[in-house]
Amino acid sequence: MKVLIAMDSFKGSLSSIESSTAIAAGIKEVYPHADIEVLPLADGGEGTVEALVNATDGTLVTIPVTGPLNETVKATYGILGDGKTAVIEVAEACGLPLVPYGERNPLKATSYGVGEIISDAIEKGSREFVIGLGGSATNDAGIGMLQALGFCFYDMNGEKVGIDGQSLTDIWSIDLKQVNPMLKECRFRVACDVKNPLYGPEGAAHIFGPQKGATPEMVEQLDKGLKHIAEIVLDTLKTDLNQIEGAGAAGGLGAAFSSFLHADLQSGIELVMEIIEMEKSMQGADFVITGEGKLDGQTSMGKAPLGVAELAQKHNIPVIALAGGITEETAVLNKLGITSYFSILNQPMTLEEAMDSKVAYNNLRATTNQLFRLIQAVRTTVKI
Repeated sequence: MKVLIAMDSFKGSLSSIESSTAIAAGIKEVYPHADIEVLPLADGGEGTVEALVNATDGTLVTIPVTGPLNETVKATYGILGDGKTAVIEVAEACGLPLVPYGERNPLKATSYGVGEIISDAIEKGSREFVIGLGGSATNDAGIGMLQALGFCFYDMNGEKVGIDGQSLTDIWSIDLKQVNPMLKECRFRVACDVKNPLYGPEGAAHIFGPQKGATPEMVEQLDKGLKHIAEIVLDTLKTDLNQIEGAGAAGGLGAAFSSFLHADLQSGIELVMEIIEMEKSMQGADFVITGEGKLDGQTSMGKAPLGVAELAQKHNIPVIALAGGITEETAVLNKLGITSYFSILNQPMTLEEAMDSKVAYNNLRATTNQLFRLIQAVRTTVKI
C-alpha cells in the first residue's frame, strides 16, 4: 500500500512535519510495510518556508532585518535544494505577530525588511524567488520593501519620503536609477490568495486595515495614500495598480511585486504543489491524507487541503482529510474531491487542551490508526 501524506500545519499546535509524522505512525501500526511518502504542505502563508525547504532538502538562512516598527528583528528565509531559489514569507520581516497589540498602527508600519531579505538572497546567488504574502502588519503599498531595493520615492521638495504607510501621500515622483541592477535577472512568483484591489471599499485599507490596528480615520488616510501612489505609478510606469487582481494583498505588497518587480501572482497552494512536484508523488498512491487545524468554509476557497483534493481527484485517488475542528460548511468538500473527513478529537476538551502539541499528536496518530484498521478490515472482507 502506498499512502501520500500532504498535511498543512495545525497552527499553534503542530507543524506540517509533526502532523505528518503522527499520521505515518498511525498507519505503520496497522500496515508496517506501507510505502509512505510525506510532503509537508502550506498554502503560501505561515509554514511555506519550512514546507518547501524540507520538501527540497534546502537550507534555512536567518539574518537581522528592519522590523515593522523600524526595529531590528531576526528573519528566516529558505534556499531550496536547487541552490538558486529563495522562498520568503513576508511576515518574517513585517508580520502582525511582531507588533505588540497596543502598538499596532499601519500608518507607521513598514515592509522595508522584506526588501532586505530579498537583497541578502540575491547576494547569496538566488535569482528565483517564491514569496508568501499574508499576515503583514503593513499598509505601505510596498514602498518600504522597494526602497530597500533601491527604488527612490521623492516628495514635492525633492526629499526622500519615509518608508511607512503615512508616507504614501507625500510621494511626488519615483526614481529608478539606483535600483539594484541584479533585479533584472530575478523572477518572482508570489503566492497570493486574495483578489482585493489596491484601494477603494474592497481595497487593502478598508478590508485589512482594521485588523492591523487602523481606526476608521486611519483607514481613510491609508486608502487615500494607496490611491495617490496608484496615480503616481500610472503616470510614471504606465501601470494601473488598481486593475491588478490581488494588488491589495499584504497591505499593497501585491501591487509592488506585480508592478515594480514584474511578479506573477498565483494561487498559493498551486504554486507550492508545483514546486514540490506533488502530482509526480501521487503516482501509484492508494490513499492521500491531507488536512489542517480546522476545516471550514474557508477551506473550500483555495486552502491547502482543497488543492490536494482537486489534484488527487484527477487521478481517482481517495482523499482522507483530518482536522481538529470541522464545521457544517465542510460538507461541500465532499463534492470537491475530499472522499471523507474526520475530526481527531476523541472526547470533550477545551481548545487549549486540544491544541496541546502532545494531545494533538496522539489524537492524530490514534485517529489514523482506527481509520486504517477499518480500511484493512474492508479490504480483507471484500477482497479488494
